[in-house]
Amino acid sequence: MENSVETTMNGDNSAPSRLVEERLDEIRRVMGKADDDPLRIVGVGAGAWGSVFTAMLQENYGRFRGKVSVRIWRRGGRAIDKGTAEHLFEVINSREELLRRLIRRCAYLKYVEARLGDRVLYADEILKDGFCLNMIETPLCPLKVVTNLQEAVWDADIVINGLPSTETFQVFSEISKYWKERVTAPVIISLAKGVEAEFHPHPRIVTPTQMIYRATGVPLENILYLGGPNIASEVYNKEYANARICGSEKWRKPLGKFLRQTHFIVWDNSDLVTHEVMGGLKNVYAIGAGMVDTLTKESATSKSVYFAHCTSEMIFITHLLAKEPEKLAGPLLADTYVTLLKGRNAWYGQKLAKGELSLEMGDSIKGKGMIQGVSAVKAFFELLNQSSLSLQHPEEGKPVTPAELCPILKMLYRILITREFSCEAVLEALRDETMNDPRELIEIAHSHLFFQPLLLGQKP
Repeated sequence: MENSVETTMNGDNSAPSRLVEERLDEIRRVMGKADDDPLRIVGVGAGAWGSVFTAMLQENYGRFRGKVSVRIWRRGGRAIDKGTAEHLFEVINSREELLRRLIRRCAYLKYVEARLGDRVLYADEILKDGFCLNMIETPLCPLKVVTNLQEAVWDADIVINGLPSTETFQVFSEISKYWKERVTAPVIISLAKGVEAEFHPHPRIVTPTQMIYRATGVPLENILYLGGPNIASEVYNKEYANARICGSEKWRKPLGKFLRQTHFIVWDNSDLVTHEVMGGLKNVYAIGAGMVDTLTKESATSKSVYFAHCTSEMIFITHLLAKEPEKLAGPLLADTYVTLLKGRNAWYGQKLAKGELSLEMGDSIKGKGMIQGVSAVKAFFELLNQSSLSLQHPEEGKPVTPAELCPILKMLYRILITREFSCEAVLEALRDETMNDPRELIEIAHSHLFFQPLLLGQKP
């Protein structure tokens, strides 16, 4: 079930102050905040989307200082190299409003000194001035940055998880130490779009919301997922965007209303599983989309063929995990489309195919952050290739693992993980004459023959 929240538009693309304050008062009421107790919102992790999401909340609600406090945690000590400092200086000097803001804050001189090589800047330091290390060319509003994790989260009412899936469990395990004395549990909104796999006692996918639950013991109804067809820099620059917040009705409806802005429409949805898994899956296939784009010189025909096959595999995989998953339509389909079109994982695939990046460089890329699709390829393929998941193929009558029915996923694994093939092999997989009509895989998915409830820890 899905609902939208009405809002009022005005000429400057922002809601009137009165309406914004009413939304803030409403979420404070829902969370039981006393009049003299500010609503404490904390972003954990300062990648592009986590920083933008926190900055949007700061811009929208930060003016009501007695009612809300917005801050963001990132690790301290990350030095910025001279090349990045030079680029940052160019960005600052190209924008008059930035120059004026930094001069008013008495912060401009340090960027001059860094440009000259006379001092070192740090990622947490520049974030306070509104510069995210993974998104230098899109300056944000100034943010309150905290490098001490305990200080950041111990009294938080709403926590925004902006960490990669590969770091989520570790960081939230640390956070759990600071929440032992809490009387009420916080509400956690996860933006993470990766998954991990585990194989004992049985094969299963572990999503970021499940990691948070395991690490902290916060009730599952208090942990939600938010995702949508959003490129962080474009959303911050007020390109029209939409998203879904998924989870328990108790929290998704009031939070959907609270998070919504005139250019950022938030619907609520009950199907957390499909949206969170799709959030990881789209990153898998986005890497391949980037490769196809480069290798075919941006052939629209080749990209459309790839899109048809990869979406059929995504539908098949979600039907392995949930008996009646949300359909790949609306914002869920749009999120897949925009990620294949322009996201960092598609960019990574393009750079690999061009030879401008290599697998030996790892999956944490300067200026882009973590390429989550790489670990997701490994997680999904190794999980779905477990012999214990084999079932009779409905047409061929022989046992097959689910991974064998996903040739693109299989080839991406052999390119990115085992490194048996070069990027060109993704085209070979796509053009294989034995490749079935994508409709056939979707029909198998809809038959529920391969539904594996244990893959998400559900009861059979």
